Amino acid sequence: MLYNFVELPNQTIISHSEILDRNGKEQVRVYIEKPIYGGFATAVCYLPDYEWTESSGFTEDEMDYLKDFVESEAHMIFEFAATGGFENASNL
Repeated sequence: MLYNFVELPNQTIISHSEILDRNGKEQVRVYIEKPIYGGFATAVCYLPDYEWTESSGFTEDEMDYLKDFVESEAHMIFEFAATGGFENASNL
């Protein structure tokens, strides 16, 4: 399941999974997409290792921004992943 985290002004949407057991380690999959002509630009990152496993359609400058953004928000993404997303965070 993916939970919406944020939509940036350029229509880039950042979502995240619940906490996953990946290779015996707790991780969160961060999925990023932006509409482009003919489809979507996409990228996938696994936290807390900042392992980028996919990237297609984003420019180098966009990826640099997204990497910085995900790194600065990783603590919040992990917290929301543990609580069922942003919408459930206020129920704590």
